[in-house]
Amino acid sequence: MSVSVGTQARVRSELYVATNLETWEAKPPIRADQDDICERCAFRRLDPEYYAWLRSRMTLAQKRHRAGRLPADQYQGLRAAFNAVHTWAVDRFGESALLEAMRGLDPRAYEPPRIRLPDEDEGSSPEPAPYLYPAEGAWRFTEPVSPEAVAKVDAIREQALALGWSEAQLYQNRGRFCFPGGQEYGLVCYLRPDDQIGEVTLQFIETITARGGHLRFPNHNVDQPWLKHIRPPGPQEDSSDTSADAPVSNQGGA
Repeated sequence: MSVSVGTQARVRSELYVATNLETWEAKPPIRADQDDICERCAFRRLDPEYYAWLRSRMTLAQKRHRAGRLPADQYQGLRAAFNAVHTWAVDRFGESALLEAMRGLDPRAYEPPRIRLPDEDEGSSPEPAPYLYPAEGAWRFTEPVSPEAVAKVDAIREQALALGWSEAQLYQNRGRFCFPGGQEYGLVCYLRPDDQIGEVTLQFIETITARGGHLRFPNHNVDQPWLKHIRPPGPQEDSSDTSADAPVSNQGGA
């Protein structure tokens, strides 16, 4: 039920946006319980932080589209809807406020609006905390990880650790660069819901897709056919000659 966002209406009204980028405008006077009603419908009043989260979702959609995992028509529909939200947000909050919100956002820690049933009470069980590895530290990016992916890695954890893999290589989902940039993200970030884990070796861990494709998650800490690690010389490889056959200087002889 998307509505057009008029230029003059932007100044006088509030824009509510759903997680699928559907929008509607509420014009003054706005009731005090308006936000609560919108939360039940998975809409939220747009502010800089919510804009930053929506933009992070669009970045993810763009990556999936380029990887062939999101059809072009779906991506273009999301792109057009977000562009309208972007125009409204820039006019209402200004680019500086939006950029500041984007820099300070941890998309995984942000709680987006969700549909709440009318009889849902405050005493219901809270949603589980988001998966974070490592749990501490200032990391700029966090890649969402499903419980199913963690369970699959748990099943081969002891085998992988015994071969020389580290826990971070298996479980890390936070990094300095956006996924999949850098080499900080662990195996859990690469597992799709229908993937299975196959062979586990020191050099790689094999994943098998639903269509029978075989992929290899490499261990970047060991030599690979395309990568050789240069190690510093050990004590036995010291260039100085201290063997018994080396000449000894005669200092202060008789």
